[in-house]
Amino acid sequence: MSASRAPGTGVPATAPAVVRAYVGLGANLGDAVATVRAALAELTALAHTMVVAQSALYRSAPIDAQGPDFVNAVAALDTRLAAGALLDALQAIERRHGRQRPYRNAPRTLDLDLLLYGDAVIDVPPRLIVPHPRLHERAFVLVPLSQIAPDVQIPRRGPIGVCLARVAQQRIERVD
Repeated sequence: MSASRAPGTGVPATAPAVVRAYVGLGANLGDAVATVRAALAELTALAHTMVVAQSALYRSAPIDAQGPDFVNAVAALDTRLAAGALLDALQAIERRHGRQRPYRNAPRTLDLDLLLYGDAVIDVPPRLIVPHPRLHERAFVLVPLSQIAPDVQIPRRGPIGVCLARVAQQRIERVD
């Protein structure tokens, strides 16, 4: 199968094979629970993509930021979208939910992060860094990720269990 091209970019929009990707979802403005649930539903409509698992919802305090607690989840996707095209699709969902980026770590209506893309290591800053650069430091990502992928290996970091042990002191509670 040859990869299709993203319009006007010359960059492949689809990968030649299915890739397991993990997406972190978070929100702390408005009805965060409803927003994260809506975003999970929107992931099912992505082209060339199938949601194969989703975690429960979790609540955690903001890290390196101010504002209300976050509601977080992680979804596992099997996708034929190339990493950049998947990121574009995630950012389009964020925009539909009113996401603005006034400053780093600002409160947000919706945040969708591409955490892992197969076992790929992608370093195209600032646009696309995979694995997500702070994935291994955040219980609000690791706990829901471990719920749906308990044996996942994080490239350059090792087994998820090792990372989880390092963030055990971070407060996180299951919402549903």
